[in-house]
Amino acid sequence: MRFLADIPDDDVKWLDQLARDQGISRAAVLRDAVTRYRDGEARQGIERYFGLWERHGSTIDGLSYERALREEAGSA
Repeated sequence: MRFLADIPDDDVKWLDQLARDQGISRAAVLRDAVTRYRDGEARQGIERYFGLWERHGSTIDGLSYERALREEAGSA
């Protein structure tokens, strides 16, 4: 599939230089960039949730919280 994209001249010059350095076409550089971006996004999928509570200011230990919930459920 082909598509049009407006890219600033400086970025096009950079892409062209990168393509020359690697001995590939500008299109190949862009295809590789999209693939790498998608791979990076996929890896971040589950990883973005690790440490979520802490990033939002919680001081609760997740494992302790889980154990307390299990104990509470077991005594009910």
